[in-house]
Amino acid sequence: MIAWFGRRYLDLLGSIYIYNEHRGYTAIDRVLEAVRERAPDDTALIAAIEQHRADERKHYVMFKRWFELRGTRPISVDRTFGHIDRFIEIMFGIPIDKLDTDEIISRDELFERLCRVISLTEKRGYKQVEILLTNRFVLGDPALTKIFKVIHKDEPSHWAPYDAWLKANAKREPKWWERGVDRLIHSELLFLKLPILFLNPFSRRREDWADEQETDADRYNGRPRLAGT
Repeated sequence: MIAWFGRRYLDLLGSIYIYNEHRGYTAIDRVLEAVRERAPDDTALIAAIEQHRADERKHYVMFKRWFELRGTRPISVDRTFGHIDRFIEIMFGIPIDKLDTDEIISRDELFERLCRVISLTEKRGYKQVEILLTNRFVLGDPALTKIFKVIHKDEPSHWAPYDAWLKANAKREPKWWERGVDRLIHSELLFLKLPILFLNPFSRRREDWADEQETDADRYNGRPRLAGT
């Protein structure tokens, strides 16, 4: 029973993480576009965000390889299991895919808001990884433990450029209610959505990989915005 519980837990954990890592690096493409338009001469900021994207892509590949070694694919989850998805929807009132990059570029308060959302999301991720690195089921899987150690090492550099931009432009730090939204999303996932998914015998696995339709440019260099998006 305990062995089954552990396998199921890790299966769901990996499925949620691989979704979020893929969602992360594809969403950062929009951030990169906005920064390149807003501050084309700020090469340090652009490079830092490009590295953030590269790390998210790297993490996705590591989880993909972990599933491949297990001889299976992730359980299919949607944006309701994405921390950044929920945060964007609450803070902007629309899904990530419908964010208007031109509007974010032109309106300072929107870019400022986006930076705070990303920073809070990354800091939340760091705290969660620290907890997972004490979890006996995670520690019982050497490959997964190695993945989380890599994420733990990479994570601090992910919120740094957004915090730096906010500070350099005399923008405020997140208020208590923004931090409260972050905690609410995390609690919702941990105490409601994860248990429901855990107990759902009808949960299906993906039939493909999330990056199968991406070109090499998509995977490694960032995607140009498609017409109409």
